[in-house]
Amino acid sequence: MSVAPSLIMIQFLSWVADRPRSYAQTMEAWRTACPRLSVWEDAVIEGLVHVDGALRSVALTPRGRAVLRKSQAATRGARARPERTRAFAGKGRLRQHI
Repeated sequence: MSVAPSLIMIQFLSWVADRPRSYAQTMEAWRTACPRLSVWEDAVIEGLVHVDGALRSVALTPRGRAVLRKSQAATRGARARPERTRAFAGKGRLRQHI
């Protein structure tokens, strides 16, 4: 992908990666007529998922797995470095903002 994947794309890729999915399950859960929410079509166009013709199953491509891994690594890295600020509130007490 030339730009960072959207949250909905990451959710879709995670859903596909979670367990074996049939094409029918995928269409029921993710297909939409809304042109602004085209995650299934975008994933196919970007080469992130493929449909096995014989089994009619949907799976991540190597590229799709790489995008998902990169997104998960970025998320883990952000959680590992929480930002905290401390400021003194009156009368010598320490107040912590999270």
